Amino acid sequence: QVQLVESGGGLVQPGGSLRLSCAASGFTLGYLAIGWFRQAPGKEREGLGCIRTDDGSTYYADSVKGRFTISRDNAKNTVYLQMNSLKPEDTAVYYCAVGPQSSWYGNSCLLGDGMDYWGKGTLVTVSS
Repeated sequence: QVQLVESGGGLVQPGGSLRLSCAASGFTLGYLAIGWFRQAPGKEREGLGCIRTDDGSTYYADSVKGRFTISRDNAKNTVYLQMNSLKPEDTAVYYCAVGPQSSWYGNSCLLGDGMDYWGKGTLVTVSS
């Protein structure tokens, strides 16, 4: 059974950092794409970026480029989202999703349409 479980969310002060994890089970990362997304209250889902799990290539939305970094540990079957310089507007539920390798880049990544399975999300709150 394919499952993605996000963890690492919580309350952080503005300017702080947080690392989210996306643990995959029921499959190995292999030649896939893992994407990170978020949805703030009252807003549409936003694609943050994706990673190609075979070679670690990444693609980011302009809104988070330079602040957020996606990485993976294939041995642990886990993908990470490192978030730095957090702002109150980063407050949202953060999700990871998995799809075919072709979904790692461009709109196939950011729109999330190419993703097949989704986690249930983890809440990040940025507040003083």
